Amino acid sequence: MPPRRRKAKPTAGPETATKSKKAKSTVPGDLPVFTKWLIKSEPESRIEKGVDVKFSFDDLKGEPDQTTYWDGVRNYQARNFMRDQMKCGHQCFFYHSNIKEPGIVGIVEVVKEGYVDHTQFDKKDPHFDAASSKEKPKWMMVDVKYVRKLERFISLKELKNIHLEHKENGGALQDLYLFTRARLSVQPIREDEFAFILALEKESIEGD
Repeated sequence: MPPRRRKAKPTAGPETATKSKKAKSTVPGDLPVFTKWLIKSEPESRIEKGVDVKFSFDDLKGEPDQTTYWDGVRNYQARNFMRDQMKCGHQCFFYHSNIKEPGIVGIVEVVKEGYVDHTQFDKKDPHFDAASSKEKPKWMMVDVKYVRKLERFISLKELKNIHLEHKENGGALQDLYLFTRARLSVQPIREDEFAFILALEKESIEGD
């Protein structure tokens, strides 16, 4: 398969998996079960080791069958989410990151469950990992498919204001990973969080 632009924003290093206080469903070992996600990608050009890592929501829409593999994730907790919990049919918010106004732009669906990320073996890829081998691969990926664009862009600023309000007074977004595990490029979202955020697209914001 020819080299492709990376889809996922790099994360800053391994993090230990943590429990979501609000997650009610569990799997063996008392790990929380998630069926909704947020995945981050950079919509503006940025060259990393000679490769443009730009990949926007519109880029995904332009892919064959509007589908691509979500390669380049190099954080153990994010890797574990893709390997162990992301299942076909799960929906994800597509989040534009590393820009002046980051935020959620659309929805994608997982269409292939976790499998080996081939870019870890490619010395020309920005995410080559010399410590990984085909016999013992370290990194995984999933395939995602474009579903739809949100009716309006939901900015990080708007979500942060709601998060702070909910953190103070109680509410669906008080424990949102976007703020409690901000550096993860693949983040779980509880059902109530997903529903709350999705409802925001129907609301106008001040100044509209």
